[in-house]
Amino acid sequence: MSDSAAAIKTISFPDQDLLEAVRPLPDGLRGTVWDFRGDPADVDVADIDAVVLPYLNAQDILDVLSRATNLKLVQAQTTGVDGVAEAVGSDVAIASAAGVHAASTAELAVGLALASLRGIDAAARDQRDARWRHERRLSLADRKVLLVGVGGIGAEISKRLLPFEVELTRVGSKAREDEHGHVHGSDELVELAREAEVLIVITPLTDATRGLIDADVLAALPDGALVVNVARGAVVDSDALTREVVSGRISCAIDVFDPEPIPEEHPLWQAENALITPHVGGDTSAFQPRIVRLLKRQLAALGSGAEPENLVQRGGAWS
Repeated sequence: MSDSAAAIKTISFPDQDLLEAVRPLPDGLRGTVWDFRGDPADVDVADIDAVVLPYLNAQDILDVLSRATNLKLVQAQTTGVDGVAEAVGSDVAIASAAGVHAASTAELAVGLALASLRGIDAAARDQRDARWRHERRLSLADRKVLLVGVGGIGAEISKRLLPFEVELTRVGSKAREDEHGHVHGSDELVELAREAEVLIVITPLTDATRGLIDADVLAALPDGALVVNVARGAVVDSDALTREVVSGRISCAIDVFDPEPIPEEHPLWQAENALITPHVGGDTSAFQPRIVRLLKRQLAALGSGAEPENLVQRGGAWS
């Protein structure tokens, strides 16, 4: 047990319901509620060693974390931890909720692709007008799918694509071989995009991936291609995507965008070849039981002095 890990005694939760869901806490750990709008009811902010961020709108409260002057660990309820390191510095450990949202986000990625290709969104619009319009649409079967992102959610998307008999090409940060075959490097994206009929984006947002799907990649896609983004909005060049979609050359089915929410006057709202969901990839019935199970494992690790899961920044406690 490291000295810093042993010093984690007080952990805050963003609401009482989540704290109750993970009880009983291991011996030696104390839970409190801190909603980041005021002060915790029963402890001083300076006594908080670890915090669980809220699931929704966590970005809006990151500046408040500086009040926890003895903070050693931040636990996110999301897979992405955008902006957390900048808010807390390098001495604080950061853990993601990797795995919690994998199944839900993967099923949405496939669902968006199916809905767009098969025209389910168009049929829903037609239904309001009692309009019966038969068209031959594209099938997901036999499509050439380019999957950008081979982490936990990317692996789940790959598994769900297999029964649809697609021709799958996977892209990671660097070219390599893994247990499923070849992974192309992101430096090959423009060339790979020339053959892609469906581009699915699920890479984390980092300095290296911001704008990764840029105007050159989008322009390389064949006419009629579909872009599915279930990663972070800023991984895709929003202006370039909008130009390509509004022109009618390609389609998009997106759960994320930059900025969010998409402004009311934005042209994508009116584009018939755009399918938009409001960043709901991980927010399903699967979320609550899975985040509770993860948090219980994290608390057990902290209680025993073991290293918690999903550390994306080790800080001083587990360096």
